[in-house]
Amino acid sequence: MTELGERAGLRSVDLARLAGVSTQQIRNYEEAGILPPATRTAAGYRRFEDRHRRALLTYRTLMSGYGHRAAQAIMRAVHAGDLPRALTLVDAEHAALHRHRSSLDTASEAVEALARQAPDVEPVPRSGLSIGEVAARIGVRSSALRVWEAERLLTPGRDPITGYRRFGTADLRDARLIAVLRQSRYPLPRIRAVLDDLRRTGSGDALSAALKERRDALNRQATAMLDGSGRLYAYITAGRPHPDEGSP
Repeated sequence: MTELGERAGLRSVDLARLAGVSTQQIRNYEEAGILPPATRTAAGYRRFEDRHRRALLTYRTLMSGYGHRAAQAIMRAVHAGDLPRALTLVDAEHAALHRHRSSLDTASEAVEALARQAPDVEPVPRSGLSIGEVAARIGVRSSALRVWEAERLLTPGRDPITGYRRFGTADLRDARLIAVLRQSRYPLPRIRAVLDDLRRTGSGDALSAALKERRDALNRQATAMLDGSGRLYAYITAGRPHPDEGSP
């Protein structure tokens, strides 16, 4: 995103052009509290100042790391004069990122162990397991297994008499692997590629690539959050003396 030029006495259209958004979006931002209230001309038109430009820049930078909802809530709190709430919201997003990173580490260990595990390690009756029994073993709902089957991640057999699904040992292992990856927010198409590679070659290369991709995404988000935090700090401290100023 390019820097917005410093100007004073901006109209809605001027601020919109600097930011590359519509004038209606600028009005929406002000009404939502993302921007501080604008002054009005005698004719009732909005007039924006440099602080509105800086607020808009801060919001858009926050969005890159924190997402739309959190960025909006943070800016609303700042403009409502509730700095403690704004900081609490920032802390919550960083804590969530830490949880995702920890979850990824745990998932990485689990899925790599599962990928190395022979399909017949966990005992399964010769007749197979029902969908409810598989769901209970791996801790998910039966509906989740149906979705995974519809997405061609699982291909359980069918009882020739009842037509009910019957899951074998390989199906159970795959279901566990899917469950762990879904906990780490892997999209279903990416999981399908991992499973296809594992079934075809017995290799965990696709799995390793998926885990690295997720780690890289978290690192990019963390970097964007740092950028957003820096912008927010500059915005809320604009015009204030630095604590070190005047110290010997």
